[in-house]
Amino acid sequence: MDMLRNLAQFLDRPGFPWKTLIIGFSAGQYLLETWLSYRQHKKLQETKVPKALEGVVEKEVYDKSQAYGRAKSNFSFVTSLFGQAINIATIHYDILPKLWGITGLWVAANAPARFSGALSHSIVFFVAFTLASNVVNLPLQYYKNFVLEEKFGFNKQTKSLFFVDTIKTQFLIVALGSPILAGFLKIINMFGNNFFYYVWLFTLGVQTFMITAYPIFILPMFNKLTPLEDGKLKTEVEALAAKLNFPLKHLYVIDGSKRSAHSNAYFYGLPWSKHIVIFDTLIEKSEISEVVAVLAHELGHWKEGHTTKQFGVSQAYCFWLFTMFSVFINNKSLYASFGFHDSMPTLIGFLLFNDILTPVDTVLKLLMNVMSRKFEYEADAFAVGLGYNDELAKSLIKLQVQNLSTMDADSLYSAYHYTHPILPERLRALGWKGDKAQ
Repeated sequence: MDMLRNLAQFLDRPGFPWKTLIIGFSAGQYLLETWLSYRQHKKLQETKVPKALEGVVEKEVYDKSQAYGRAKSNFSFVTSLFGQAINIATIHYDILPKLWGITGLWVAANAPARFSGALSHSIVFFVAFTLASNVVNLPLQYYKNFVLEEKFGFNKQTKSLFFVDTIKTQFLIVALGSPILAGFLKIINMFGNNFFYYVWLFTLGVQTFMITAYPIFILPMFNKLTPLEDGKLKTEVEALAAKLNFPLKHLYVIDGSKRSAHSNAYFYGLPWSKHIVIFDTLIEKSEISEVVAVLAHELGHWKEGHTTKQFGVSQAYCFWLFTMFSVFINNKSLYASFGFHDSMPTLIGFLLFNDILTPVDTVLKLLMNVMSRKFEYEADAFAVGLGYNDELAKSLIKLQVQNLSTMDADSLYSAYHYTHPILPERLRALGWKGDKAQ
């Protein structure tokens, strides 16, 4: 504790240019990611099928995948530039203190006396800030769905469904985010500088609750889950789960085709009660053995303890995050640098603290991707050990073709952005020498 206290005193330097530092971090991250995206964009302009995919993927399919990749790349250049401009403008023009002042006036004028304190003010600021952010980004989301995805045949969402989803999402952010934020702030107020341990326990409880509540209350607001009908697929999946002692409670099909033509499968749940979800598009476009092979890979993550390890790493990061936040929470020079001379709102401090962490987050993202790709290879090897070598390879190729996923990538871009190895790398690891995808 003395070390944290001394560090906090050392970093609280009147006149220190925190704003300039954070703008520099933001600009540095933007330039790094733009450079990596430029390298990838050059890769997407190649016309020759990668050697590892020759005889596996048709030239016409490869060309369409490259075109889709370039379209997404061009869009990402625009969205990243737009996001950077908004971020710099927010900092330069002191949008945070201005919005804090406006929401404070609203609370003072409209809230009952018992709800006129810092907690209510923070919640109103949170609602206003998230609403403004979503409104600003709405045109880009609309373009992505109804122009970019539509052009390549992936968008299945109607305009009315898009706006209904947007409203539902905003409602959930407010309905769930507000009490969580209230708990977060209350704990900090109760425990002072020792809050980090209790906030970490609180977030652990929230995450556990969300794992349970999400499929029951949230997912049905957007998608329909129906039990997988009796048949060969259900029999084989249940047999696979039983063989691995996987605690399968429910086996669902999700109507992913209502919004997109992309395919996937996943599992979720508490350690003693798991649920498998298969996209209807995956069932429609794949052989039964290929669907089972995909699930063998997914259950490999569970059997190898990948989900537990990733959860453990995320909890360690959360604890470190809140511990370091305790160093900055009362940093007067940080607040003053951003126009907060008379108050130090905890919520604002947490937002600014996250901006300071930009370089650390960049390194952690790279390391997490390294771990994730290692786990993907291990899950593939697990499925192969169950006898699904050919079926898994065929399913990976089909998913790649159906989703028009990028089939080759710049090594640096892939290391920074991708949580999964690219298709040629996975096929090489599988030793695949088979046929073209149908």
